[in-house]
Amino acid sequence: MSEFHLPEDHPFHLRTILALDFGEKFIGAATYCVNRDPFPTPYGRIANVGPGAVLSELRRIISDECVDRIVVGLPHLTDGKKTSTTAKAQTFIDFLREQFTLPIHDQDETLSTYEAQERMKRSPRYNFRVDLKQIDAVAASVILEDFIRRTKDRPDL
Repeated sequence: MSEFHLPEDHPFHLRTILALDFGEKFIGAATYCVNRDPFPTPYGRIANVGPGAVLSELRRIISDECVDRIVVGLPHLTDGKKTSTTAKAQTFIDFLREQFTLPIHDQDETLSTYEAQERMKRSPRYNFRVDLKQIDAVAASVILEDFIRRTKDRPDL
């Protein structure tokens, strides 16, 4: 059984979650259907070329993947302090909440990009190298894993 498996009475059981790693140039995406998929997986990246284009792409992903909720990484420094990107990510989260009726959660994404780089260096899937075209999606899967771990014992989130 996967560490990401949740009890069948958990409100996320068989729900599809989309995680987003906000960036000013690209937004990484990962998906996970709780208790159907073995673990969260990178989905791809969205070019952050303006709100309309991002919204259109998100609507397509939400429809194609039957997404039930969205998780967005909120960056902080390792000491918990906000970064220059924290406010931009929060503005993005607020924008999504205005556009969608789906539940939207934020998740601390401290060191998610570092973790994504390390995974890529250890994986034959990425030829043991950091692939900058896929790093955002891998970071989004790290954010989604952290969210599932956080909510495992707290289904009220």
